[in-house]
Amino acid sequence: MYVPAHFNEARKDVLHTLIAQNPFGTLITHGANGLDANHIPFELASNEGEFGVLHAHVARNNPLWQDVANGDETLVVFRAGDAYVSPTWYPSKHEAHRQVPTWNYVVVHAHGRITIRDDEKYVRGVVARLTRTHEAGETQPWKMGDAPAEYIDAMLKAIVGVEIKITRLIGKSKLSQNKDARDIQGAGETLKARENRIGDQMLACLAEKP
Repeated sequence: MYVPAHFNEARKDVLHTLIAQNPFGTLITHGANGLDANHIPFELASNEGEFGVLHAHVARNNPLWQDVANGDETLVVFRAGDAYVSPTWYPSKHEAHRQVPTWNYVVVHAHGRITIRDDEKYVRGVVARLTRTHEAGETQPWKMGDAPAEYIDAMLKAIVGVEIKITRLIGKSKLSQNKDARDIQGAGETLKARENRIGDQMLACLAEKP
């Protein structure tokens, strides 16, 4: 990924937070049958290894787990928001007319090595933790114990675990940092009014701008 210096986000804690807040990632692999992309939710264990470990699962019918070998390099892309930015939102455009459309976005690329975990204990743990995390906001959170044990056992047999040890994290926050403060303000406020969180991130970025 091309990352100009002014868009670079290298703080590990910030990147971990972005992953935790946007856990639905795109897993890109290059196995025996060539390039493949799968879209799955991940659990980040930030305290495992130097950069963290990603845990997930795929359907047993998905050829991914047989197409790759343990230790293969993988890439998981986490998108943390994006938005079209019109030149008309920049105050300077109305003076000099020297602005063009762009697209702002925040992404994290997690490079790592994959291990297939085809064991019931691992997948049960992954499902339980993902469930607790994503049911937490419900009035009556669903838990695995709500379903008959034999049904859960059958469902777990139909999935295979995926573990990715992160070896490198690359973050890009393209939030108009290369623009004047008033232009960042104008675009950020427009997006915020449209309830796009990129607007909030742009205004937060503005507060950090020297």
